[in-house]
Amino acid sequence: MKAFISAILAYNPSVSSSNGGVLGHVNAYYGCVEAQGRGSLHCHMLIWVEGGLNPDEIKKRVLSDDGCSFRERLIAFLDDTISSSVVPDCHSDVHVQSSQFHPCSVRGPPISIERNVASDTLMQKDLHLLSKTCQTHKHTSTCYKYWRGPPEPRSCRFELEQSNVNAFTYFDSETGELNLRKLDGLVNDFNETILAAVRCNMDIKFIGSGASAKAVMYYITDYITKSQLKAHVAYAALELAVKRLEPTVEEDDPLTVKAKKLLQRCAYSMISQQELSAQQVASYLLDFGDHYTSHSFNNLYWTTFERHINIGDALSESADSLIDDASTDECSQAITESNIDFGENDEVSVSISADQVVRELPGQLADY
Repeated sequence: MKAFISAILAYNPSVSSSNGGVLGHVNAYYGCVEAQGRGSLHCHMLIWVEGGLNPDEIKKRVLSDDGCSFRERLIAFLDDTISSSVVPDCHSDVHVQSSQFHPCSVRGPPISIERNVASDTLMQKDLHLLSKTCQTHKHTSTCYKYWRGPPEPRSCRFELEQSNVNAFTYFDSETGELNLRKLDGLVNDFNETILAAVRCNMDIKFIGSGASAKAVMYYITDYITKSQLKAHVAYAALELAVKRLEPTVEEDDPLTVKAKKLLQRCAYSMISQQELSAQQVASYLLDFGDHYTSHSFNNLYWTTFERHINIGDALSESADSLIDDASTDECSQAITESNIDFGENDEVSVSISADQVVRELPGQLADY
């Protein structure tokens, strides 16, 4: 990933005269590493390119009277950057390493400093095999696992259908909605240079204008910020939770005690039976990063703020109720007290200090 960032994206904030990378001058990036169900690791990354406009600004310029030049330049950039079909095989008699072996398992043709017909032919052949093997989608049962059956139409959840074809990129003249070129409905969009470098399946999307851009932004942001619960953190959280359950309460009947122990056993069993792939284990042992970012951030414990606001709303509603109807005094007080207790014991937050000691976090709201 570090090689991808430095060589492909060419992100180097200390060098102002850089020519940029494959996507242009990169201002920022944030990527999160995830493991698929079968264990293979992959990275979802958001990239901010210098000069990029937000969706509202793009829409405004596209719909303006003098936006013709801007539209043409943006469309030319997108069509040059994003490919949506298998690279043509113009030379069936040309053979490269990827002709005999799986394209992902071998290196690409040597890159010539001076481009010529021979080197371009080898590169095109290799790209054809790579794009055909890695980017072409084949429907499986996974594509339709959310399908409820007739009369609901049967469609691929990845939105890859043979009929999903668009001959050219254009902007809707009324809404400013961007419609990207899609020459093959069964091919994941890709960048040829990135595909030739990483030699594995990839996907690339432009977050531009229109209502769909907001949906894509929400989806990607939500997806890459998911964090998997690490085993040692889960055990630490369970340990602290168990300590809270351990003190015996005189009012606890045998059934309550038995229920607590059952919950403890279930929780420990769930964590201990977690499956980890060899790639995940190696990544942890080698201390590889689980996320990559160009900037540093401060933690914001949003759930604490949200809970504080909810409690405040409940108190306000209860106060209004007391003023409006004195007969609901006891009920409002009971609701308020219940909400406050729930807020205090809602969750167990833990932190790992520099000396690797797990400690329960105090209320974070006071720190702000």
